[in-house]
Amino acid sequence: MTDPLQIIVNALETIPTPEVLEYLKNYIASEEVEKIVVGEPMHLDDTPAQIAPQVEEFKEKLRSLFPTIEIVSQDERFTSQDAKKIILQSGIKKKKRRDKALIDKISAVLILQDYLGHRI
Repeated sequence: MTDPLQIIVNALETIPTPEVLEYLKNYIASEEVEKIVVGEPMHLDDTPAQIAPQVEEFKEKLRSLFPTIEIVSQDERFTSQDAKKIILQSGIKKKKRRDKALIDKISAVLILQDYLGHRI
């Protein structure tokens, strides 16, 4: 999520996949949401990753549930690797560095930051 001026990105909690839509329904009911940015899985050669059809299906579900909210995609290449580097540099203990939820949370922040940086 961002601040109202869309300058600062803050992480929300990591939600298990089966619970994401319900979480978003509750979040959007209580917060002002203008847009949802979804990571777009791509290979280095700019072809969609194997999981891309599932991501497209997810975006369609979002569009049907939230027709007034813009759903956009942002290239997510390298965000997991960048998140792991950030975690390593932060001095977090080895066991916590393997926490996929933490990696996903930081990756989401990086995706949104990248989106905000490229929309100008």
